Amino acid sequence: MAFGITRDELRKWKASIDEGNIAFITHFWLDERFPNMNTVTKVGCHDLGQLAAWGAAYGLKKEWIHIRKDGYSHYDLLGDTQFQILQAEGKLYQLSQLTQIKSGSS
Repeated sequence: MAFGITRDELRKWKASIDEGNIAFITHFWLDERFPNMNTVTKVGCHDLGQLAAWGAAYGLKKEWIHIRKDGYSHYDLLGDTQFQILQAEGKLYQLSQLTQIKSGSS
């Protein structure tokens, strides 16, 4: 179950993908398969070759891409991998914003 993002944030993520970019969106997420994880970052791109090449630079396998018919195929980043990639990409603020929400800070 996903939560913690606005429709506008989702719209912007999709628009960035539509423009041919590698796009990032981080949100709260609960899944019984991953009981110790409470956030996920989705990294998407319309061009699957471009997305696979991006992922390979971080040791991600192309088989891990969640292929979607609607064109918003993406990697799901969790845990340490999520943190390390967001940090390397200069997007750690996405995770930090959720941490502030969770702790009640502003």
